[in-house]
Order: sequence, then C-alpha cells, then structure tokens
Amino acid sequence: MRYLEITIPEGRRRAVLDVLDEASVDYVMSDETSGEKYSDVVRFPLPNRAVEPVLDDLAQVDIEDARVVVINAETVISEEFDAVRDRYSGGGAKGERTSRQVLRTKADEFTPAFPIYIVMLLISAVVATAGLLGDSPAVVVGSMVIAPLLGPALAASIGIVTGDDDLRREGFIYQFIGVAVVIAASVGLGLLARLAGFEPGGVDIVVVAELEERVSPNLLSILVALGAGIAGILSLTRGFSEAIVGVMIAAALIPPSAAVGITAAWGMDGAALGAFTLVVVNLLSINVAALGTLWVAGYRPQGMFDVSPTRRSTLTYATIFGVGLLVLAAPLASITLLDFQTTQMEASAEEGVESVLAAPEYDGIELDEIEVVLDDDYPVRSVDRIVITVTGREPGPNPPLADDLYRALADRIGEPLRVEVEYVVSEERGQQPDEQRVVPTVPES
Repeated sequence: MRYLEITIPEGRRRAVLDVLDEASVDYVMSDETSGEKYSDVVRFPLPNRAVEPVLDDLAQVDIEDARVVVINAETVISEEFDAVRDRYSGGGAKGERTSRQVLRTKADEFTPAFPIYIVMLLISAVVATAGLLGDSPAVVVGSMVIAPLLGPALAASIGIVTGDDDLRREGFIYQFIGVAVVIAASVGLGLLARLAGFEPGGVDIVVVAELEERVSPNLLSILVALGAGIAGILSLTRGFSEAIVGVMIAAALIPPSAAVGITAAWGMDGAALGAFTLVVVNLLSINVAALGTLWVAGYRPQGMFDVSPTRRSTLTYATIFGVGLLVLAAPLASITLLDFQTTQMEASAEEGVESVLAAPEYDGIELDEIEVVLDDDYPVRSVDRIVITVTGREPGPNPPLADDLYRALADRIGEPLRVEVEYVVSEERGQQPDEQRVVPTVPES
C-alpha cells in the first residue's frame, strides 16, 4: 500500500477533495504555510491498485502544478481504507500492481549514476572475459551478478509506454554504451591474453565450451532474453526479486558481449559476428518482451502528470523491435536446423555402425564413439566429417571395416560424406599398455 501527500495549488482545493470524496478516500487536510502558490496539503493512504486510477482522476481537474509524494506504507487500520481496497480490487484478487507513476520512479532508481555504471560494467567485463577464457561457469555467473543492467534494460520500454522521453532516451543510451564498454574491454583483455600465449584448448580459442555456445547461437537463445524482459517488468510491477531478474538480464548480454571481444581479439571474424548477432538479438528480445508485457498489463498513459496516450509510438517501437528480431533470427534458425540435423545424423550413423559391427567378421570390435564434426565457418556452420571410434583387440588398420562403415553411413544419411575411422587397439588388464590409434580416412565422394 502507499501513502500519498499532495500539495494543492491555490484555488484547486475543492476540485481535489471532490475527487477524493468520490473515491471514498479517508484523508487529512492541513494548511500549506510556505508562502508559495500552494494553499493546502492533503494526505491519505491508498492500496496499490487504487494509486493509478485516483491520480488519473485528479489529472482531470487540472492540478498540473501540484506536488505529489508517494511512499510505502506498512499498515493501515481503518474501515474506510478496507472499503477502498475492496472497491479497487474489483471483487477479485488483491494482488500488487505498481502504478505508472511509481513504476517510472523505480526504473530510474535501478539505473545507477553513469560513472558508477561504467565502472561496474568494466569490472563485469573483466570477470566475464576471465570466466570465458578459463571455461569457468561459476566465474561467468559472477560477472552477471555484478552488471547493473536491470534499470537500463527496462527504462527504455517504460519510457515508451508512459511517454517519458527522457527515461526512454536514457534507457537506450545506457544499453548501447553498456554493451560497447563490455565489448571494448573484452577486446583489450583478449589481446593481452593472446600476447601472453594464453590459448585454452589449443590454437582454436572457440573450443572452450563457455565460448562455443555463444559464437554459434540457436533460436533457444532468444527464449532466455524474452524471459528476461518479461520477468524484469513483472519484478518491477509485482514486487518480485529484482536482483535475481537483473542477473537473468545480464546473462543475456554480458557473456555474449565478452565473447564478441575475445573472438575479435583472436581475429575470428565469423565467430565474433555470431556472438554480436546474439547480443543484438538479445537486446531486441529484452526490449520487445518488456514493451509487450507493459502494454498487456495496461501501463498506458492517460494524462496524470504524464502525457497524452502513446499508442502510436509504442506500436512503432514494437514494430521496429519485432522486424529487427525476425531478420536476425534467420541465421539462428539455420543454426538450430543444423543442430537437429546433426542429432539425426549421429543417430543414423550409430545405427549404421552397429549394423556393420554385427557381422561375424567384426566380432570383438565395438563402437566407442561417434562424433559429427562441424567446420570453422562461424556463425552458420556445416558438417565437415563424421569421426567413428571403434575398439578391438587385433592390431589395425582394417581397411575393409572402414569401407563397410562408409557405405553403411552413405546409405542411411544419403549425402556425400567424409568419414574418419579411428581404430583403437585395447589391451587385456594386467598387460603393458600398448594402445595403437589408426585413423584411416575415406575420401569424400
């Protein structure tokens, strides 16, 4: 619930009291003694659901010069207050709903001062870059906790639907600068790591698991950002934990931005493009989800200390966000389709290998692993080869086995293939380890 204090301009006392009486609000009145252009001060409690409609009704009586203060109230013991609460609950749930006026204030509060914002993002970029290079999920999560992205990520959408141009502009500026700062910092840290000879997993930096999933994203990545935008608005409007939702928003922006910087530092333009596409898609997803959630929840300006309705501007921004998201989702759809094809290819290959190894001449040879290897053409990759690892006790290589495996896979998959067969000689327990690895390669047909 809220406690409101309104300083009434001279000549508007009766108009204000008529509105409060119509709403059955229990108020107290006192004189305003500052000697300015105000005559009275009225104070009264309101349930959360009543704040917005009461302020909208007050807007109709032309008190634009009034000063309004809204604060939290712990408890109100009053029969009149209970009647007002029942009235504005509509006979249904009495759940929380933050008014537009309070919502704008909360969005501004969650947006830190610009110098603090930049410093916190730099720290977050350092931690995220270290986590990605070190392939440490825990450190990457830590970078999300640090990033102060909740306010900026939601301020733009709140500014759009409430007609607050300053809030909208500040939200967009903070988002763009925030992403740019993280990318720039990660590029610098990546260059230092590369000059120092730090290349996890070998020459290809993208083999790091925490990095690989962000340079070749699929459509499922959009769901994270959409969920973050919806949850962010609900956290502000319904009183949920803002800190947890802030981590979710940071998860959609900080690691992919750091991945852009790292891959750019390593000169992997395709991988950097893939990660940057993910960053832009996530930004659009968060904004369109927040905008849609606000509009569906009914946060539309109607005049109180606000501006005229902003339906046109809201639809314009929603269209821009939506079209941009659809355009950038196309390469993500291709990657998603490739993931499904890869899974089906592995299943078909396993079926073909098992059918070959079931033959009597290959008794004692067992399938160890099947891997569909993709090329390095990020972000939209394609199948490079299929690697089949089998184990047996007889020394290799076994050319007939490789030929039979290739024909079995070609029949089931139905496309030109490059197949590599790794034949691993296993030893009986207790013997000296003398493993042989033979890699016959069947040329691409």
